[in-house]
Amino acid sequence: MSAEFKDEFPNEAQAKATSVDDLKAQLGEIVVAARAAVAEATSTDALAETKAELLGRSSHLAALRSAIGSFNTDDRPEAGRACNEATDEITTLMDARHNELAQVERTALLQTERADLTEIIGDLTVGHSHIITQTRRTLEDLFVGMGYTVADGPEIDTEWHNFTALNFPLGHPARDMYDTLYVNWGKAMSTMLRTHTSPVQVRTMTSQPPPIAVVAPGRCFRRDTADATHMPVFHQIEGLLIDRNINLGHLAGTIEAFTTAFFGEGFSSRLRPSYFPFTEPSAEFDIQRPDGSWLELGGCGMVHPNVLEACGIDPEEWTGFAFGFGIDRLAMIRYGVDDLRDLWLGDMRFLRQF
Repeated sequence: MSAEFKDEFPNEAQAKATSVDDLKAQLGEIVVAARAAVAEATSTDALAETKAELLGRSSHLAALRSAIGSFNTDDRPEAGRACNEATDEITTLMDARHNELAQVERTALLQTERADLTEIIGDLTVGHSHIITQTRRTLEDLFVGMGYTVADGPEIDTEWHNFTALNFPLGHPARDMYDTLYVNWGKAMSTMLRTHTSPVQVRTMTSQPPPIAVVAPGRCFRRDTADATHMPVFHQIEGLLIDRNINLGHLAGTIEAFTTAFFGEGFSSRLRPSYFPFTEPSAEFDIQRPDGSWLELGGCGMVHPNVLEACGIDPEEWTGFAFGFGIDRLAMIRYGVDDLRDLWLGDMRFLRQF
């Protein structure tokens, strides 16, 4: 606080208030001066000094509060409330100004400590998104355009979210620890790196009522040996639609719309009967390329009633479908990549092509 504000008020020994009205008048002057003093502070340290001057033990406000003891009994409550209101108003001013100054100081500090981490390789000075990231963003934009929202969830999840809620019975091969990477947390085999993004669907269904339309992209983990078509870490996107009177025809239409939008007009799709614990009926879906050949792309089906019940949704009122496929595999198909491992090697000669 500047000298003019310090000198404006007497110290505790000099301060006097002869009546409640006199006290309120002085409190009003203190608040007016406080506004100017707080606005004048240009750093958090300066503001701390101002706070001590305005609210500390030697402040004019503290002196007036002490003077209340000399008032008659009937006037003391009103005088005390007036002091409290002035204190609260000054404190609010202080807090708001402190937040402003702290943000300014933090921004300045970050600019000072900023490091240039740009890596220059030949004439390449600006990087770009990885082919997998590009594919994921394209898929997200496509499904958002179809009315879905993007959902996310933890990569480490519980056995219930990853298996039980999805109608995987005990002893199912997918539960075998040779497929699943378990985490040493809680009871044995109760926590794991998620093997698919289906737990995000479970978390969505248990956290909000239908209707639901979400896609869940993200990383998944399994005990796979790296080869041309498999990696122990891979990316998947799954879709979920829950509403009244949803049937298999809606699913087939959605898959066909996706195929045309992502691959182009020369591609089409088909469904083949299959089995998954979490859907009934279940299907694999394939895409037909312009040359007439078919390529398996992913799995889908109508959400099993047991899954709906496990997530607190009445299967008599609501139905829905789910689908899922690998983002890495889509990137390979779309960009003509033959070996999945090429996506992970970080070879600049390869990455510059996309």
